[in-house]
Amino acid sequence: MGLRWLITGGCGFIGSSLIARVRERGDAVRVIDNLSTGTRDDLGEVSDFVEPARPDVLAEGVCELVTADIRDAGAALEWVTPDIDVIAHLAANTGVGPSVESPRLDCEVNVMGTLNYLEAARAARVRRFVFASSGAPVGETEPPIHEEKAARPVSPYGASKLAGEGYCSAYARSYAVGTVALRFGNVYGPRSGHKQSVVAKFIRQAMQGELLEIYGDGGQTRDFIYIDDLVEAILLAANNNELAGDLFQIATSAETSVGELVERLLPVLEAAGIARPEVRNAAARTGDVRRNFSDTTRARERLGWTVQTGLDEGLKRTVEWFTAADRG
Repeated sequence: MGLRWLITGGCGFIGSSLIARVRERGDAVRVIDNLSTGTRDDLGEVSDFVEPARPDVLAEGVCELVTADIRDAGAALEWVTPDIDVIAHLAANTGVGPSVESPRLDCEVNVMGTLNYLEAARAARVRRFVFASSGAPVGETEPPIHEEKAARPVSPYGASKLAGEGYCSAYARSYAVGTVALRFGNVYGPRSGHKQSVVAKFIRQAMQGELLEIYGDGGQTRDFIYIDDLVEAILLAANNNELAGDLFQIATSAETSVGELVERLLPVLEAAGIARPEVRNAAARTGDVRRNFSDTTRARERLGWTVQTGLDEGLKRTVEWFTAADRG
């Protein structure tokens, strides 16, 4: 029999991509999503699903959708049933900008939402809890980022993700919950139509004939990881019973400036028949770090994970998906 998953944020970009993979394997899935970003249609593109009125044993090969907010502690305790094998906690208030605008909301969603599902995992004795973090907890530091770097976040988003990592570590050691925290790089790829990250935003803007606005001088660097590689890391973390309380950088170990990203994206857009957009620089954003890329040695050695998709190939696949989705 396959695994039984509970995936928070399962209607979103990463969640739906993960569900597509686990459904191919025949695993059962219970999705918790408040539908604030992802939709039923997004989930329906990767799996048939039912919407149960009350929790029961998650039947083999079934996908369920539960409309609930991760801030609802009662819903977490209700829907994390003892038959669940793995929780993939992907739901979050994402991004530096929204966290700066509303730090309290960011804390309520990212800190209390994570605590709610850790508590539910403890009560139901779930063996594995995979937490989606990012490089933001480390803050402004000389890269590459690695797991031993001191964390000094510069945004509320980084602080809330650091708190989530801390609670995962504490629950592993205090309550024997098998937590694994994965610090995702800047994720891009198919199904990212709702995502506000730079790759998806630039592709949408170019397709709509709008200018591409780069915050600052474009010299700020990021580590761009293709969605299929990231999903593989989640699967490896979920299936390794020896990991508990661990933390991994999940990125490509490649430093790419936003200016370079645009230079590599423009010919891909043109090859897809999209007119070359105007590019303009704007004021830098509060809370953004200047340089950010990761050392993924630990993930390779302990998780058995390596990157398979280069940036040029990933951008090509992503643009192809966007243009195909636009055609309907």
